[in-house]
Amino acid sequence: MRVLDSRAYFPPPHRRCQSDNTRPVQAHAPGHSSLFKRASFWHSAAVMPHQTARKALAASRRVVVKIGSRVLVQRNGRPDTRRMTALVKDIAALRRAGREVIVVSSGAIASGLQALGIKKKPADLPTLQMAAAVGQSRLMAAYDRLFTRQKCTIGQVLLTHDDLEHRRRHLNARNTMLKLLEHGIIPIVNENDVVSVDEIKFGDNDALASRSAMLVEADLLVLLTTVNGFHAPDAKGRSRRVPYLADVTADTLSHTQGKGSIFSTGGMASKLTSAAEAARMGTAVVIANGRKDDILQQVVAGANVGTLIPPAPAPTANGGLNLRRRWVAFFHHAQGKVTVDDGARDALLLRGKSLLPVGIRAVTGDFDAGDLIEIVDAAGRCIAQGLTEFSSTETQLLKGLKSGKIRELLGADAPDEVIHRDNLVLLTPPAR
Repeated sequence: MRVLDSRAYFPPPHRRCQSDNTRPVQAHAPGHSSLFKRASFWHSAAVMPHQTARKALAASRRVVVKIGSRVLVQRNGRPDTRRMTALVKDIAALRRAGREVIVVSSGAIASGLQALGIKKKPADLPTLQMAAAVGQSRLMAAYDRLFTRQKCTIGQVLLTHDDLEHRRRHLNARNTMLKLLEHGIIPIVNENDVVSVDEIKFGDNDALASRSAMLVEADLLVLLTTVNGFHAPDAKGRSRRVPYLADVTADTLSHTQGKGSIFSTGGMASKLTSAAEAARMGTAVVIANGRKDDILQQVVAGANVGTLIPPAPAPTANGGLNLRRRWVAFFHHAQGKVTVDDGARDALLLRGKSLLPVGIRAVTGDFDAGDLIEIVDAAGRCIAQGLTEFSSTETQLLKGLKSGKIRELLGADAPDEVIHRDNLVLLTPPAR
């Protein structure tokens, strides 16, 4: 489903980061057919030298840059103005080169804690939200001052997971972000920590960055941290940077350490998990050191910096990952699951069918009609997820039955499927 039409990018001159030798880039329309959307290229790149895959980063037109709190904050807790200035220059250079840029910035809570003289990160939510309220305005004021020096206009976008889970608000957020990009404005995205609670939080800004990249169908996501990328032991047990990571597995995550600091949440595990999600949706990801000068220029130039996770070939049996399926796949919290037999598994993965009650063998969790549920095969693998037409009680009643029995039990208006294929996303590629 295509939500917006392709539109040319003609921003007013005073609203662009521009130089005399730069002409505006065309708007990156939904469904943009760039190198990053060619799964076949990246599938072959997985067996190529990683330098070959890195060269493809130069083709990126829409870039999401996530800046972690530790990148922006000194060890003593004070904002690192020099580093922030350098990053803004780096981002502005991307815009002058004709790329669209979205910034996902941490630092609001850290800035607020510093302003309030609080040295230890509070454990209670109201104090954290107070710090966010104080720090958010300070953070945006700093960005506005620095980007203005670069002749760039910024726009603030505050989101919660709840905003993107609801379809109408999801589309509104997407349309606003695209409109900002259309006019050459750099969106500065942050979680709305002042109102966020556990039920509506993304968890950390790595997850927010990943979902922002999915929201606007970005070509490239750069996660800036304070290390040189993902590290893992080599054959001699020495920790080495991994320049190219074709896939994020449980073994990969076993090598991660750390879960953030007083000024941040998450850690390398969070970055890899978020990177894997974005890659599955067709976005290349680089985890790199944000404390190095010109790091973004190095990334798009194909330099051997950080860790590159390429886009993964997506399952296509049920029509691929259009905008609606992206929304289904990664903007909901699963409320339960159903276990299916081998016949149902093959119908989903190989033939792109809807989930029928006859193939369901077990129902887990308490969910309502319209909730997201996981579909698990007999081996316990989550193969798909989707929006269910029935509650857990109704699904329990229908499991194992043919579709003709549905209306006998639940009435003439009842749907024929537990999950229609339009509301279903495959998470496991079909066996070849």
